[in-house]
Formats: sequence, structure tokens, C-alpha cells
Amino acid sequence: MQPHTLLTTLQIGDEIINNRIWLAPMAGVTDNPFRRLCKSFGAGHAVSEMMTSDATLFANHKTLYRANFEGEIAPISAQIVGSEPDKLAESARYQVANGAKIIDINMGCPAKKVCRKLAGSALLQDVDLVKRLLEAVVGAVDVPVTLKTRLGFENGKENILTVAKIAENIGVKALTIHGRTREDKYLGEARYDLIAQVKQNATIPIIANGDIDSPQKAKAVFDATGVDAVMIGRSAQGKPWIFRNIAHYLNTGDLLPDPDINELRAIVLTHLEELYRFYGEYSGCRIARKHIAWYTSGIANSNAFRQAMYAKESTAGQFKVVEAFLKEAYFEQDN
Repeated sequence: MQPHTLLTTLQIGDEIINNRIWLAPMAGVTDNPFRRLCKSFGAGHAVSEMMTSDATLFANHKTLYRANFEGEIAPISAQIVGSEPDKLAESARYQVANGAKIIDINMGCPAKKVCRKLAGSALLQDVDLVKRLLEAVVGAVDVPVTLKTRLGFENGKENILTVAKIAENIGVKALTIHGRTREDKYLGEARYDLIAQVKQNATIPIIANGDIDSPQKAKAVFDATGVDAVMIGRSAQGKPWIFRNIAHYLNTGDLLPDPDINELRAIVLTHLEELYRFYGEYSGCRIARKHIAWYTSGIANSNAFRQAMYAKESTAGQFKVVEAFLKEAYFEQDN
């Protein structure tokens, strides 16, 4: 089997992306430690969590964490969200000054608190505003601007073909499309037919996102749409090795097994140490909980373990119970 084109580099403006299997931005998940972890498993690109265009929050505690790109593999891509052209442009300039080499605009988030402010996927209701926002950001920075969006706001009123053409004409350098509308949120199955149509008519790279949860699905989506890259979101939660597995399958046609409990233990404990270092004692312990729950899902006795883990209020206590649980799980498997 010949190596798949997804394993080759991809150019976004003047930036070169190592391969075409990418990590999707996810609020509260794709922080600096997780982006670096996924890249270590072969993710070719990773976009930051979305950051507000409200200048009064640039120095906000949470925003400072989201805008921390220390130690990341280049190129750094910062995702911004907002509904006012001037503010979104200001946010783009701020992130470029902060080290971003690519600016990604979020027009895909379906969360109510984002859509209530006419941001994220709510913007797809107003194509004129979409145009003004893109023009403002592309004109504000000298780095490539990319866009992540959905098929449209409502089912039956999908306008991604129009949005894609507007973006391309304005100078957006790549477009990621989640195969659902805002109305769908994350329900049902992602649809790829319109993504394929966008790709057929586009001259910029098109990236497919939504429900890509296995090596076989990654290949099927690429083959069905002809896209330039695939983006993995929720399926990377607790399984950062999915990028390695997809690359191996595309390169050889063979499926790699998931990590055994011994490798899993090393992955989890290393990730915990990185989270503690990055966030500190209080936040590190609490942010780690969801990752631990994802990692241990499906392991025998994991429900009882997680309840004990949630009760730990210190990083040392949390680390100890996780280490002990995964050692016991390894011992039980080995015997």
C-alpha cells in the first residue's frame, strides 16, 4: 500500500504543516499540554482553544493560559472568536504579537453562551457580517488567516458553499468544515456531501471535521470528499495516540493496537505532570480530572476509581491514586 497523501506536508500561506492529520480546537480541552501531547503522537497541526476578542479579557487568568504557546511545535495557530470586526482584528494582532503564525477564526462553535453573542456558528445567519469579519482580520495581520465553520446555521438552509466562496475571495488561506449545522450541535451523524462540494470548487485547502473516530473513518472521509486534511476532535479525548494509529493505517493499511496498560500508565502520568506544571496546584488538580476520566473509561473497576480520584484535592494525592490504579490494572492484566 502506497503512503496516503494525508501524510505529506500541507502549505497554509507561508507556513508548512507537517502532515494532514490535525487536532481540532476544543474549549477546555486543547490546552498547551494536550496540544503538545497530540503532536508528540503525530498530529500535524493543533489549533488553540478559542479566545475572546474582548480586549478587556486579554489579560484574564483563563485567557492567559489559552494564549500560552511555550514549548509548542511550530507553526502556532491561535483561534479567536467574536462578532465585532474591529475587536476581532485587534484580537488577531494581539495573538500575532504573542507568537501566533496562523490566526484561525471560529464560526463553528454551537454553544449557547457563544451564539447568544452572535459569535461562533450564530454568525452563519448573517453572511454580510461574516464577510466584514473576515475582511477585518485578513487586513489586520500579515500571517495566514484560516476559518473553522459548519455547514450552516439551520438544516435546510446550509450556506457553506456561499461562506466558502466569500472566505476564499477575501484571502482566507484554509477552511475547516464541521459536517453539521449549528442546529445539529453534536447530534446525529456528520455529513460530508457538502464538504465534498466545497472542495470541488475551492482553490484553498479544505479540512473535514466531525465524527472522525478511527483510522478507517479518516481514510473513508478523505476518499469521499477529496479534502486536504482531516481534523480530529472528541475522539482524541483520552486517546491522543489516535493520530499515530491513523498515520500507520494510511501508510501501511494495517491497524495498530491501542496502547497496553503499561504504555497507558506512562502516557497518563506524563500528561498529569505536564498539567500540574502548567496550571499549578489548584487548577492542575481540577483540570486533570476530566482527562483521567477519559483515559480510564472502559478499564475494570474504573467507576469506583474515578469517584475516589475526584475526591482528591491535591496534585500529589491525585497522582498517587492514579498511579496505584493503573499499576493494579496492569498487574491484573498481566496475570
